[in-house]
Amino acid sequence: MRRIGFWAAVAATIIAGGTAGTALADGDPAAGQVVFKKCAVCHSIDAGVNKVGPSLHGIIGRKSATAPGYDYSAAMKGANKEWTPKELDTYLTDPRAVVPGTKMVFVGLKDQKDRDNVIAYLATLK
Repeated sequence: MRRIGFWAAVAATIIAGGTAGTALADGDPAAGQVVFKKCAVCHSIDAGVNKVGPSLHGIIGRKSATAPGYDYSAAMKGANKEWTPKELDTYLTDPRAVVPGTKMVFVGLKDQKDRDNVIAYLATLK
């Protein structure tokens, strides 16, 4: 009986689209602000202020390649993504694998907690 309850919980998690390794709701925005320093070399958090990369202000829920005034690569223009926390988690793991041909040269954030934290921070930029 106990085993069935465990497997039912696993099935419910899979059906709901969650994974054990992705705890985006557990991200710490303050810790994410520290992790974001790696991103700040190329990305601004100010609306309408692009650097080498586009502004990340309001990134959560935004369609890919839509920051005003930024010249996106053809690869990113064709990516057709919505930057949800889950999509950002996948992208930030290995940007060049997710969008081959992107101009972004960053190798990604390999640590799940770093990704959770930076995504929680990005969610505050509205």
